[in-house]
Amino acid sequence: MGCEKKWIFVLAVMMFSFCWYNMRSITWHPSLVFRCNSQPTIDYVNSSSQFDLLKQDFLHRPIIDYVRSSPQFDLLKQDFLHRMLYEKPNVLSPPRSDVLMMTPWLAPIVWNGTYNIDILNTQFHQKNVSIGITVFAIKKYTVFIKTFIETAEKFFMVGHKVNYYVFTDRVGDIPNITLGEGRQLVILEVPSYKRWQEVSMRRMEMIRDHARQRFVNEVDYLVCVDVDMRFSDDVGVEILSHSFGTLHPGFYAASRTRFTYERRQQSTAYIPTDEGDFYYAGGYFGGTVEEVYKLTNFCHNAMMTDKGNNIEAIWHDESYLNKYFLYHKPTKILSPEYLWDNNAGVPAFLKRRRFVAVPKNHNAIRNKRALQAYSRNKQKFHS
Repeated sequence: MGCEKKWIFVLAVMMFSFCWYNMRSITWHPSLVFRCNSQPTIDYVNSSSQFDLLKQDFLHRPIIDYVRSSPQFDLLKQDFLHRMLYEKPNVLSPPRSDVLMMTPWLAPIVWNGTYNIDILNTQFHQKNVSIGITVFAIKKYTVFIKTFIETAEKFFMVGHKVNYYVFTDRVGDIPNITLGEGRQLVILEVPSYKRWQEVSMRRMEMIRDHARQRFVNEVDYLVCVDVDMRFSDDVGVEILSHSFGTLHPGFYAASRTRFTYERRQQSTAYIPTDEGDFYYAGGYFGGTVEEVYKLTNFCHNAMMTDKGNNIEAIWHDESYLNKYFLYHKPTKILSPEYLWDNNAGVPAFLKRRRFVAVPKNHNAIRNKRALQAYSRNKQKFHS
């Protein structure tokens, strides 16, 4: 019996020594939690589409300590701005007092003097963003491409990666233009339509389809504009946001009753007379690829619904765009600086004219019916 007790004691000492040797390097802490194979857990969280939700749950010290020392965290630290020198903002002295700078839903309205482009360029360069700009050069509108791209090379997103997406039915008419580093011309062949109104409305469908199939894999933001324009001053990353629209140069100071919204209740573009924030131009909108997809998908589906009921909205795709922005507020709005017609003169508040209409012979570019529609619109613009 005494011998058995002796061996039990020896075994107990050996077990204690073994455990002590294997556990002596552990630093004990009240929040210490034992986990098995923590590395795969981090890999799963990083690669999961649920990352934004899951990462909030990892509050224990061992996991956080691991993340702090991980390569992923080192990459995140690079997002801080470099040292920059600029005038201190004054909260009691707004940069502009002659124009509205903020919407009721806290979306900024972009005017000259309201932002620091150096700060914004640094932020967007750190994100390594790429921008796509879409234009439609259908039929005789191919004559505007050369001026459009040449002026864009001087003023549009200078220093950033840009893809020019040109939708055209006349591929052979698109000229070869030398582009800057990181910028490329992508020609997308599309069908031709007899009526310019049909082209105007179908572009929502084409942008939507390419956003889903191509743009989402190539660029971060999309800027969708008319081709019969030229850049005449800087247009940079200050315009980029989740979604943005542009104040129509003919209605920036107009009342709701003067907005040329679709007023027929039978149309999906219908907007009541007691609603509406601004009148947005159909020739200048954009945002992230995902948000532009949502916008164009809404507009195209609404158009097809109306077409099935033999209804065509008064200002075509522009009417549906205004309906969308009424109930899906843009996160940024561009002032008339970004879309102007020099025939309207230069009001005092307009410090820059960045993107202006090219003088043209509408009778040569469009058909008679189109010319009549343009004349009606021009009268409203100057009234």
